[in-house]
Amino acid sequence: MAHSVRRDAPELPDFSLLKRLARDQLIYLLEQLPGRKDLFIEADLMSPLDRIANVTTLKQHDVDKLYKVEYKPIVSTSDQLCFLIRPRIKTVKWICDVVNADKAFGRFRRYKIIFSPQKFYSCENLLEEQGIFGDVTTDEWSFYLLPLDDDIISLELPEFFRDNFLEGDQRWVRTAGSALHLLHSVYGPFSKLYGIGRCSKMAYESWREQVEEGEQRARQAEIGNVFLIDRDVDLVTPLCSQVVYEGLVDDIFRIKCGCVEFGPDVTSSDKSIKVMLNSQDKVFNEIRNEHFSQVFGFLSQKARNLQTAYDKRSGMDIKQMKTFVSEELKGLKQEHRLLSLHIGASESMMKRKTKQDFQELLKTEHSLLEGFEIRECISYIEEHINRQVSMVESMRLLCLLSLTENGLLPKDYRSLKAQFLQSYGIDHLLTFSNLKQLGLLVEQQPGETLTVMESRVGKLVNDKTAGKLTDAFSSLAKKSNFRALGRRLNLVPKSDEEYDLRVPRDMAYIFSGAYIPLSCKLIEQVLERDGWTGLEEVTRMLNGHEFAVTAGSNGSDARVKTDSQRIILVMFLGGCTFSEISALRFLGREKGLKFIVVTTAITNSARLLESMLDNHA
Repeated sequence: MAHSVRRDAPELPDFSLLKRLARDQLIYLLEQLPGRKDLFIEADLMSPLDRIANVTTLKQHDVDKLYKVEYKPIVSTSDQLCFLIRPRIKTVKWICDVVNADKAFGRFRRYKIIFSPQKFYSCENLLEEQGIFGDVTTDEWSFYLLPLDDDIISLELPEFFRDNFLEGDQRWVRTAGSALHLLHSVYGPFSKLYGIGRCSKMAYESWREQVEEGEQRARQAEIGNVFLIDRDVDLVTPLCSQVVYEGLVDDIFRIKCGCVEFGPDVTSSDKSIKVMLNSQDKVFNEIRNEHFSQVFGFLSQKARNLQTAYDKRSGMDIKQMKTFVSEELKGLKQEHRLLSLHIGASESMMKRKTKQDFQELLKTEHSLLEGFEIRECISYIEEHINRQVSMVESMRLLCLLSLTENGLLPKDYRSLKAQFLQSYGIDHLLTFSNLKQLGLLVEQQPGETLTVMESRVGKLVNDKTAGKLTDAFSSLAKKSNFRALGRRLNLVPKSDEEYDLRVPRDMAYIFSGAYIPLSCKLIEQVLERDGWTGLEEVTRMLNGHEFAVTAGSNGSDARVKTDSQRIILVMFLGGCTFSEISALRFLGREKGLKFIVVTTAITNSARLLESMLDNHA
């Protein structure tokens, strides 16, 4: 069932070193405030921190009590307070209130603020404005990268997408550059860097500046090539329903920091249980990249194999039984527990999806991707809205319709918008403004049909004097050009051919054979061509900002050089889905490569669209 790895596939680097570096630096920073202290941790740093340094480790370094930052007066009686926070104005303002309240009561304490992954000038400026700059010490915990698995590393910055692509706030670009520099320092030097997107180009330039400032040491590289890609280069993929097992688990149960909480409906008890989902879980590792339709068959076979292994006990003598108990039984029990959980999760997901009429939903999505029966799709979306099925689901379908059709016809846009606001509330007017600004849900302007748009693109590509895209075309290009890109890159396989999901033939299997993710197709094409040559028309439709740079040599040993060249680090700026990770794993198996995915956060349609809501904090 699980895909076999090519014998010549290179070994992945050991990323546990990143955890050790982060833990050692945090311990050093805590020890800068000697003696017993209470530690206040921002909510979204708690899960990542738990993966780096558990409570026992913190207690060993004089942390007395741990509190979650809750933006209200504190109850701590300690004389030393340490705050581990993201560089957010709201949190810094709360710390100012805590310190000023202590001053008003004549209470003297020592305060230390540790910003992660870095501090911003705006935060220090606020401390000064509030009159407490001299009362606190500030530091940075350069915790840029959290390894979630052997081939997934996250910056755990879900706000990156909204801040950068909607608000135009580029403060996290330097963070992305620093994360890349850390990987280059430990696992480089990189030999080639490719990228597409404005943010990717800025992150590359930030990385290059840091490399030039630092000292160069000759070493054997473990990672050869790097590909940077902006999330807004491909907004269609994260809006598609995920049907590989890991993606579906994320959509339904929400995987947080590599961990998922299964409720009583999965555990068949009255308790919930938290499970780490990574390659250490042998059952999960074999089904994570599989299309959901193939998972039950595998789990049934696994259960039969497990039963056979247990049945071996009958007929054993005492010596054989002793060996069985000491060597095999523990492993079988662990596998049995995990198998029960994944069977429970699969049954729970099947029930929920049957209730939602998942097949009808997928059929509508596939029609949108292929450009067929659009009026029927609009009717389905209207019914979805009017029945007040999940607001985020309705918004997702609207955005998918807009992106694949290059915007909605004015009458459809006005009608669907009115129905949406009537169903889900007038307060979503500002959400529509956000979606429009990002190009997720737009109205076609008169004369901007698909064919007119494509002919403009073609004219620009053929016009040698055109050079860089004009601002007018930039705004026009934000309207997706999905159909033209689909034809150029063959993103939508011919639907008249039967697609065997048991033996996938390309990356389209992650969407039931209906669509190859644009992000992954671009990576495949650029690696095949060793650059963007021959893809000029594609890059112009994607608004440019592409680059391909040779950064340096990878050492003299040809064998090492070959291995590192076949390890590709892909950095998604703005988030990446588990479906894309599965597609890249498939591509790696086909080509004898190994992909390492570095992302600002794991995303899916719900997370992406929730970040667009105007009440987003």
